Amino acid sequence: MMIKTQIITDKLAMTLSTVCMAHCFLSPSFIVLSFGFLPFSIDNEFIHVALLLFAFPISVFALARGYTYHKHVFILLLGLLGLTTLFAAVLLGEQAFDGIGEKELTLLGSVCVVVAHFRNYQICTGTDCSCHEQ
Repeated sequence: MMIKTQIITDKLAMTLSTVCMAHCFLSPSFIVLSFGFLPFSIDNEFIHVALLLFAFPISVFALARGYTYHKHVFILLLGLLGLTTLFAAVLLGEQAFDGIGEKELTLLGSVCVVVAHFRNYQICTGTDCSCHEQ
């Protein structure tokens, strides 16, 4: 059975970016709604760093493999721009941006990453390339 590494990593990277967006926009509501019910505190910055550290190598791997096989430099640059934007949002955070600016950066970065991986996925499924065999 052939393992479709490129498609799997693109789907996983899209999922992680979407989870990042959902976390960014839904966690304040969750915290407000669950205030007083949870016996522990949720460290938001830890979750941001953990998601980014998990998503970054998967995204870079998928983007690099996609570029190796398909030679679409725009997709590679869009994905790297998105990852850079996500890093800026996490590393600089609220110190450099207010809470709204941090969320806007996270949304922009996540959308760039999702679009880049989705384009990789579309190209992979639309062609009979050798990346499907590894």
